[in-house]
Amino acid sequence: MNIAVHRANTRKVKSFVLSHGTLAKSDQSDARALAQYGFERYSTLSLFVPMSKEQTTLAALCQRRDDITKMRAQEKCRLAAPENDHIKESCQKTIEFFNSQVNELNNTIQKIIDENLELQKRQKILRTVPGIGPKLSQDFLCLMPELGYLGRGEVASLAGVAPHPKESGKTIGYRRITGGRSNVREKLFTAAMAASRSKSALGTFYSKLVGKGKKKMVAMTALMRKIIVIANARLKEAMSLHTI
Repeated sequence: MNIAVHRANTRKVKSFVLSHGTLAKSDQSDARALAQYGFERYSTLSLFVPMSKEQTTLAALCQRRDDITKMRAQEKCRLAAPENDHIKESCQKTIEFFNSQVNELNNTIQKIIDENLELQKRQKILRTVPGIGPKLSQDFLCLMPELGYLGRGEVASLAGVAPHPKESGKTIGYRRITGGRSNVREKLFTAAMAASRSKSALGTFYSKLVGKGKKKMVAMTALMRKIIVIANARLKEAMSLHTI
């Protein structure tokens, strides 16, 4: 069946329901609220496009690698102050196992990319952006397949690096980044750290912002946004030239 579907954000739907003064919670009231939400906002809702089996696999593998990486970091903390030699030995063996698992997952992800000509080309283009190396190019292919298909504002918002204003009347608050994909934002921070120390145009961009008095974290956030916008633009350009 060819049925158009929108995957609703539960937080938005809940706010929509509360805005109508509805406090009841049941299957029937939820169904009515979802129907009303779709009826009133159908013209502005984006359609859900399911990921391919390949892309779903890549996302799951990347998530698993991130989970193991976090567990490895915890184990390294335990190794820093072991209670006794037995605990120390156990931590060392566990870390070695985690290392082997991370390497295995990296190889599996890269194998899937290498077997797909389009993914190969996309990875090659991503690696032309300062700060994006082999691992980060894998991360962006796995976690942000929309790259190259969005506008600069959309891609910054999706990556969670778009500053949101906080203004009311004459009061102008501090703009902060929020929302988006937190896992992508974490990867972007790593990329920005590398780019800020490089002799590339991005490194110069970061230095100029700091030189103008911007806080280092503000400059780093601007650099994160610039990296993802550049990556998106280069992929979009390659698609327009039919090189992908």
